[in-house]
Amino acid sequence: MKISFSLSTRLEHQHESLADSLNELPDEQIRRQIILGKWSIFENIVHLQTYQHTFLQRIERILAENNPSFPRYTAEADPEFLDNCERPTREIIRDLENTRKEMAFILLSLSTDALDRTGTHPVFGKMTVLQWLNFFLLHEAHHLFTVFKLGAELRKTAGF
Repeated sequence: MKISFSLSTRLEHQHESLADSLNELPDEQIRRQIILGKWSIFENIVHLQTYQHTFLQRIERILAENNPSFPRYTAEADPEFLDNCERPTREIIRDLENTRKEMAFILLSLSTDALDRTGTHPVFGKMTVLQWLNFFLLHEAHHLFTVFKLGAELRKTAGF
């Protein structure tokens, strides 16, 4: 099965909505935790950026191995996530954008046989590369919506 128009379009462009959600927000607001115990906008962005690398590594394993199994990913247990929380916002967003171009190039060039290869997720079970991609994009959409909501709350309380 080939990558559908819906998947390819979201893969190439879904992350671009981040710029609209961040419009006019200063870095200090982006990094501010506004809901006690929940990630800030910045931490959500770092999670998206960091998980792209993990996702690419998982796809590489799926393509190289026969149905590899993966542990559940948690950002707090990922040293790269913790390190990236110390980096400048622009740098994180630039990496997110560059990595997305690489992801799109790799995934959109895969053969039908490669897209049908599988890897096992600890919660969702055996999934094809296409299912992994849909999972990745839906997970990303959830965080993009969270960023949108947090940005709206910051604008409302800051009066801009």
